[in-house]
Amino acid sequence: MTTPLAGSAFDSLRLDAVPDQEALRQAYELPSDAAVRKQMTELTDQTQRLIGCSSLVLVASADAEGNCDLSPRGGPAGFVSVLDTRTLAIPDATGNKRLDTLQNVIATGRAGLLFVIPGRTTTLRVNGRACVSTRPDLLSQLTAVGKPPASALVLGIEEVYPHCPKSLLRSGAWKPEQWLPADAQPTSAEVTLAQLRMPELTIADIEQVEADSLKYRYK
Repeated sequence: MTTPLAGSAFDSLRLDAVPDQEALRQAYELPSDAAVRKQMTELTDQTQRLIGCSSLVLVASADAEGNCDLSPRGGPAGFVSVLDTRTLAIPDATGNKRLDTLQNVIATGRAGLLFVIPGRTTTLRVNGRACVSTRPDLLSQLTAVGKPPASALVLGIEEVYPHCPKSLLRSGAWKPEQWLPADAQPTSAEVTLAQLRMPELTIADIEQVEADSLKYRYK
């Protein structure tokens, strides 16, 4: 039986954490030449095709103080537009309107993307400069999520890196026989209700809000 840590586990573990990059490198072998060489600064025909097949992209950003955020963006395959080999545009479909990602991008001018393709084990990492655009001529092109968005996240590519499939193979993400049963996890409504900490609300209330949100998702 483990002894409870004072404060959070993080507070204890950080006391003897790896102190610098040199110490970290000593714990690993050097990367292969291929792992280094396959990083590029622009899209190839093949990576453009990967983006065209992706219906899910994870967007990483941070604010001016370094507080990180990672948010999903989804749409039909190809909803992220390739404007040229160094520029991508992601329509901002209606969501919770917190604007965490967009505000971070305005603050720092940076973002990172991870493209995922359902049923495929290859993912594509794209990092670079970023801005938020409301130019009508751009937004009119980005209608894959239902209508022209209120804004678009535009990424100026500095790094393109295709990841090997090991993480998705280990996770069994696309193997239904390895998925947990639906009742093994709390429902979305149960998680939200616990997060809100509002005793006057019920599971039924949250489920109705979620249903309405999906029904009117393009408004």
